[in-house]
Amino acid sequence: MALSFVDAGHPAARKRRPRPQIQAADRTDPLRLLLVTDAWSPQINGVSRTYEWLSRTLPELGVDLHLLTPQGYRSVPMPSYPAIRLALPPPRSVPHRIAAVAPHIVHIATEGPIGLLARLYCHRRRIPFTTCFHTRYPEYIAARWPIPERWSYAALRWFHNGAAATMAATQALASELRGHGYARMVHWRRGIDTKLFAEGPVAQFDLPRPWFLFAGRLAVEKNIEAFLQLDLPGTKLVAGDGPARAMLQQKYPHARFLGALSSAELGTVYRAADVFVFPSRTDTFGLVMAEALAAGLPVACYPSDGARAIFDGEACGVIGTDLRQAALSALRIDKALCRKVGASHSLERSARSFLSIVENAKAATSLPWR
Repeated sequence: MALSFVDAGHPAARKRRPRPQIQAADRTDPLRLLLVTDAWSPQINGVSRTYEWLSRTLPELGVDLHLLTPQGYRSVPMPSYPAIRLALPPPRSVPHRIAAVAPHIVHIATEGPIGLLARLYCHRRRIPFTTCFHTRYPEYIAARWPIPERWSYAALRWFHNGAAATMAATQALASELRGHGYARMVHWRRGIDTKLFAEGPVAQFDLPRPWFLFAGRLAVEKNIEAFLQLDLPGTKLVAGDGPARAMLQQKYPHARFLGALSSAELGTVYRAADVFVFPSRTDTFGLVMAEALAAGLPVACYPSDGARAIFDGEACGVIGTDLRQAALSALRIDKALCRKVGASHSLERSARSFLSIVENAKAATSLPWR
């Protein structure tokens, strides 16, 4: 099946046009899915990588996939995080692009400007859509501004409760969100490009061993100082970029900061390191832990539902409240076991899980409209 981007850059897309009319989709056709996301390349984060990988895999499963991304739109820096830019589509652009596809169903991946306009239009035109709760924005916002978490959860609850299904990376997260009043929560099994991390060259550093690695966004919510403050032998490596990088580099000069890396470059570092240390307490899943395992790298982390789901009962990492002890204990873990567990988080398995949820949502005969 084909994969297409809906063009936002053509001049005709910016002209005033008649109100779009949605034609009834032919349900004998392959599933025509429009994936809407504010997170896309050149952003480097778990959400953007998830959907870029998914966009390559779904067409192989017979899906007629169309993408509505920030490409072609004017953007502005995100407050408190200028490295991430928020697309600002003209209000009529998103409705016309959805109408041009005439999708059987829409998946709205993010709660940003593009996702919000898509949610409003799908609600108004009664087009079924699914969403996914990727990020704990209430906690992230509260860490930066004096905004109560309950206000943010209420806003997100409105956004997601209009969907036929809202996906969560773990069963535990789905249950937690139900407790916040979120409806129709379902578990989407996440996956990674396992071959990208399992095979390839190994990075070389003239640094004392062992090498303890963190990879991810360098921001306050990632709790990176909990890793950098640890009394560990060898060298701490930090891969990634973000608003906290300058402060962290100045405060922790003995750590080696590698900057933003592509997935292929990050794979070389995963394969070279001795332990992956993940200090975040707020991630809904922690995709980088699955990537590290696929490369044969043991993981040390704080207790989290994401880690338990990724480890799946195997001794491929150490979960504990004492992160230093967890990191030291992880040095003794068999790397072959890590590769085995990492390989189980395949893109195909994740794509089939996603597709099953979307098809069930499309088939639903009674949808909420709020």
